[in-house]
Amino acid sequence: MKYTVITGASSGIGYETAFAFAARGKHLVLVARRLDKLEELRSAIQQSYPNVDVVVRSSDLAVVEQAHDLYNSLKEFQIETWINNAGLSVAGLVVENDLKRVEDMLNVNINSLSVLTLLYVRDYVNVEGAQLINVSSGLGYYVPVTSVGYAATKFFVSAWTEGLAKELEVKGAKLRAKVLAPGATETDMIKNTTGIEDFDFKANIPMYHTAKQMAGFMLELYDSNAVVGIVDESNYEFKLRDQIHPVRTEFLS
Repeated sequence: MKYTVITGASSGIGYETAFAFAARGKHLVLVARRLDKLEELRSAIQQSYPNVDVVVRSSDLAVVEQAHDLYNSLKEFQIETWINNAGLSVAGLVVENDLKRVEDMLNVNINSLSVLTLLYVRDYVNVEGAQLINVSSGLGYYVPVTSVGYAATKFFVSAWTEGLAKELEVKGAKLRAKVLAPGATETDMIKNTTGIEDFDFKANIPMYHTAKQMAGFMLELYDSNAVVGIVDESNYEFKLRDQIHPVRTEFLS
């Protein structure tokens, strides 16, 4: 049995991606901090797709040691696809940012993602059909004032994953690395970032996608040979691309 791992699965894009992969009969390992939400999701998926095995793991990826523990707890599973979807956002001017929230954001978006990426790639680099998908953002390609820290973490995700994809290609590896870069998406992230519980997307965001739409884009990227799946900020169309960040390969021996 082969499994798809999805971090940040308790809500938003991760939640809808779990349903999208389950609809294809993919067995799942769902990861998030909130075990109660994961259990609810598992029940909902198994009601609709009773032949899909759903495993849940509670893990707080703001604590990097838990990323190691998470991966080690999954050694018994054959993992066909690993999706690093978990993410935190901090908004506002850098000088006004809460240091603890910034530290948590760096750990989730960069440090734990890097740990899970490295561990998965090392184990599955030569496994046919293996895929790693790291979720970045449109802000992984430009930096807006008031989201400097968040954008910087997503620049890392994009550059890290695109560079890895090229390394794997040049070395003839079987594993494929890809990056999904959403635009504004109707999830709890904006509510959690702004602190506005009843944030009205339609009133405040001129263009956005639903989490279910983004899960559909995730599948498009999964099915493709592209490296990047990105929402075009000019018209909010989803596009599949080769590397966007310049990647130089002359240093590879």
